Amino acid sequence: MTSVLPAPPPPSAPADQDRPRSISAPATRGDTIFRGALRVAGYSVFAIMGLIAFFLLRRGYDALRAAGWHFFTEQRWSPQGHLFGIAAVLPDGILIAVIALLIAVPVSLAAALFISEFAPQRIRPALVSIVDLMAAVPSIIYGLWGSRFLQDRMVGLISWTARHFGFIPFLKVRTGDYGTSYTSSTFLAGLVVSLMIIPIITSLSREVFSQAPQGEREGAYALGSTRWGMVRSVVLPFGRGGVIGAVMLGFGRAMGETIAVALIISPSFTFTSHIFEAGANSISSLIVLRFSESDGLSISALMAAGLMLFAVTLVVNLLAGIVVSRSRSGASTAD
Repeated sequence: MTSVLPAPPPPSAPADQDRPRSISAPATRGDTIFRGALRVAGYSVFAIMGLIAFFLLRRGYDALRAAGWHFFTEQRWSPQGHLFGIAAVLPDGILIAVIALLIAVPVSLAAALFISEFAPQRIRPALVSIVDLMAAVPSIIYGLWGSRFLQDRMVGLISWTARHFGFIPFLKVRTGDYGTSYTSSTFLAGLVVSLMIIPIITSLSREVFSQAPQGEREGAYALGSTRWGMVRSVVLPFGRGGVIGAVMLGFGRAMGETIAVALIISPSFTFTSHIFEAGANSISSLIVLRFSESDGLSISALMAAGLMLFAVTLVVNLLAGIVVSRSRSGASTAD
């Protein structure tokens, strides 16, 4: 009886045949030029930012050397007597920007959600055009409107708020007549600036909300969600990163606003947290109001103040970039 031997195993394939093939497209001359142009454009942003910082530091070095650390603690502005600092104008500018954000962010998010999710399709293009048109209005128009129209008409409302809610420290008016203390206040400056940043935040937020995945929208409806439930569970988590970026962009615009703030406020170099009292300032308005009458050390002091504003805005944008990268749009809806 003959035994049947098992068939020998097939020869193993060489190890080189198991490696995945690399797919590469040959770079054409056009691709090389395009990539080079993009690389130059990207690096030019860093170069321009560095040149701006170097220019401000070079022009403001004399003032920083003359004032020393008192530049960050002094609330007076008298470069001729070597007594100047940003201890009042920088917090005032931040307070104006914060007030503007507190007013603008809820209005902007509500408007963006209405346009992208609730408005009838036939009127959405008109609403988008109106928002974009508001963003194109020059800042001096807002400033003139605020100083000539809004100030006198807001006195009654602000006076009523101060009289009935004055037990809240920052709403209390300590000195001055109720009819005149409100017309050049930090609150009015923040209110006017909020009207300027509402179109920016609204436009960017609307773009992010409109890009929420259609499949997840339909999935929410399939599970029995209402429209508001779908917005709350899909659209808002998806657009979180974009909204943060829009808010930080609005904050940068509010911090750097010049003409509108200069037309509203009564310049002061004493910081106060009472937002209804007359007297406020910001670095940008300080520069525009003092630049034409300054020379020598005064110009250097203004450049140093501009350098501090540049640094604060840069730090805020860097922090916003970190937050956006950690909570990018769609990350919360990908589970």
